[in-house]
Amino acid sequence: MNLLGPDLVRDLVSLIQRAEADDAVRVLVFRSADPDYFISHVDVTRIQAYREEAAKLTGEASIALLFRRLSTSRLVTIAQIEGRVRGAGSEFVLACDMRFAARESAIFGQAESGLGLVPGAGGMQHLARLMGRARALEVMLSAEDYDAELAERYGWINRALPAGSLSGFVRSLALRIASFPAAAQAIKDRVNAIALAPVEDFRRNSDLFLEAGRNPETQQRNQAAMKRGLQTRDAEMDFARLVGELAEH
Repeated sequence: MNLLGPDLVRDLVSLIQRAEADDAVRVLVFRSADPDYFISHVDVTRIQAYREEAAKLTGEASIALLFRRLSTSRLVTIAQIEGRVRGAGSEFVLACDMRFAARESAIFGQAESGLGLVPGAGGMQHLARLMGRARALEVMLSAEDYDAELAERYGWINRALPAGSLSGFVRSLALRIASFPAAAQAIKDRVNAIALAPVEDFRRNSDLFLEAGRNPETQQRNQAAMKRGLQTRDAEMDFARLVGELAEH
């Protein structure tokens, strides 16, 4: 399911370090070999471990700051999404510079509120800027799943494309960007000055995520969700239903 745990975070840190050190690398495309899941969400059983891995790049135990580092990197980053991307998975692709998704199969969710949590890795900052206040609140408070067409309409992604043409489109775009003179860093810096929230906002939301996780009611909801299949492949195919059933009880 590509849960965001210490292994994935460690590999991401290593990749960023290697790519930034190689002047020949200008564009990174992220995609999943799993057709059903891009990144499901964080591994709720290993929060401290993945935060420690993030600190190896940012100096602070926070994936919010790790993801923001991706946004400020000289590298141009593109997320190619064909499966489910929720929670911190959504926050990861939001930290990328561009997002393109398969119209038939990509699913998006920012469902932390359904478990008593808050988006702690940049979701609030990115979604409010991309969608506007009302739609961002709808997405985060509903804990619903959104298909690629609605995600495109709301501004969550750049485009929803037919699955058969997605890879070709992303590859062509990546190669085109990489072929130009190296102006991407200057352009990103100026766009970030307008559109990227200050680092203190990301740090605060990371802290709020941990604070919410210590709430007894939140812990009870997470335990109930685990009993119903949280972090199992079949149950999370319909994550919104799982969270809705918790609310009923």
